Amino acid sequence: METVRDLLVAGQVPTEARLYVPSSSPTALLVYFHGGGWILGDLDSHDGTCRDLAMSTNCAVLAVDYRRAPEHPWPAAIDDAVMVTTWAMDQAKELIGVTCVAVVGDSAGATVAALACLGLRDEGQRLPEAQVLIYPNTDLTFNQPSVSEKSSGWGLESADARWFAELWVTDPAKFANPRVSPLFELDLSGLPPAIVVTAEHDILRDEGESYALGLSKAGVDVRAWCERGLIHGYLGLTHISPAAAAASARLYDTVRTLFPGK
Repeated sequence: METVRDLLVAGQVPTEARLYVPSSSPTALLVYFHGGGWILGDLDSHDGTCRDLAMSTNCAVLAVDYRRAPEHPWPAAIDDAVMVTTWAMDQAKELIGVTCVAVVGDSAGATVAALACLGLRDEGQRLPEAQVLIYPNTDLTFNQPSVSEKSSGWGLESADARWFAELWVTDPAKFANPRVSPLFELDLSGLPPAIVVTAEHDILRDEGESYALGLSKAGVDVRAWCERGLIHGYLGLTHISPAAAAASARLYDTVRTLFPGK
């Protein structure tokens, strides 16, 4: 990295973040929300992934230490995401000399990124230029076929995913709320162009693919694909799995195309 520095984003609730700048002329700023079931993970747990993302795309990455359950249940993480994304769009030029800002999230962080885009749209606020959703959780009711098909033995267990959701959203009646589960949003129009990537052996595969289809039907420019043979969380397995490394490279190459010549 050219530079790496920790920041405190001022807001109603100040939020810690870490800015990775890969070169003297990055093409964009990616606001990154890490996975971990809304209860695990922090700036250090996904440090390697953020460095890989920055280096492979020549985009600066702003990793966000959003509030997590059980101490801070929904919607705290979404409030933090909206606040930091807005701040990043306002400050990107001063921070690193770019004006292009996108949001990126993996797993639970992809849920946070998607919901932040919906929240900004509904508030009539400026939107990021793109949303990159990596094996997102878009349906907290866990009723998609892949949840039972891949329920055990593939890394992310369905029982664990349900436990994460119950800690994050303490009222199960809200699981089908579109501000919890974006797959239930009836109007997906007007959202940023999306990259949506799923994994074949992942309980979240079907809900990610369904969300990508819903975005496309609403007129959103979507690039979506399923990585065959891979499991949930492959982005963090690049140093031990050649298949995961190749899949991550495909994703990063696609992200680079979002900002040609900018």
